Amino acid sequence: MVVGNAGILSNSSCGEAIDSAQFVIRCNMPPLDGEFTKDVGTKTNIVTCNPSIVVEKYDRLLKQQQPFADYARVYGNAMLLLPTFSYRYTTEVLLRVFSTIQDFELQTQPLSMNPHYLKNLDEFWRSHGVNPKKRLTTGLMMTSLAVEMCDDVHLFGFWPFDQHPHTKQPVPHHYYDNKLPKPGVHSMPAEFELLLQMHKKGLLKLHLGQCPPPRT
Repeated sequence: MVVGNAGILSNSSCGEAIDSAQFVIRCNMPPLDGEFTKDVGTKTNIVTCNPSIVVEKYDRLLKQQQPFADYARVYGNAMLLLPTFSYRYTTEVLLRVFSTIQDFELQTQPLSMNPHYLKNLDEFWRSHGVNPKKRLTTGLMMTSLAVEMCDDVHLFGFWPFDQHPHTKQPVPHHYYDNKLPKPGVHSMPAEFELLLQMHKKGLLKLHLGQCPPPRT
C-alpha cells in the first residue's frame, strides 16, 4: 500500500484500513499522531524524505538535529528512503540525516535510493506522457516501486484537486495543511490520470472515498 498526503484523507476514517495492510509506504515524512491517526494510521514500513524537508524545516540539520530525531521516532524501525546521491547540491545535507539517526540511536533505517533507478524511472514515465519539464512526484515514484515489489497495490491519499470527488466539498492540498506545491515543479493532474489508467487496467486499486468507521 502507498499512502499519499492529499487532503482527501481528512475525515476519511481510513487509518484502520491503512494499518491493516501488510506493507505500507508513506511519502515525505508526514505527521501520523494525534488527530491524524484515525484518518491515516501509523503503520510504516517505508517512508521517504525530500531534501526540502531537511533544508526548510530543519535548517539543513546544522542545529536542528534534536527536533528532527524527535519527529522521526514516530516511524519506528521503518526504512527511510533518501535521494542522497541524486542531486549533488543536497548530498551533504542528506548525509547529515544518516549521522543524526546514528547519533540519536533511532530505530529508523536510512537508505539511499539508487540514482540510476530514479533516472530510468523518470525516462519511463516521460515516455508515457509525463511532461519532460516537470519533476516526478514522490507519490508516483513510490507507486512505481510498489507495483514492482507487490502483488496487490492499493493507493490512499492520492487526489491533486481542491474539490472532493464525491461530496464536491473543498479539500486542502494536504491532510495536515493547505500548503501548495511550488508552481511549475510537478505535473500532478497528468500523473493522476496515469494512476487512473493503471486503476482501470487492474494494476492497482485507487481509493478515493471514505472508509468504514473504525471498530470499537
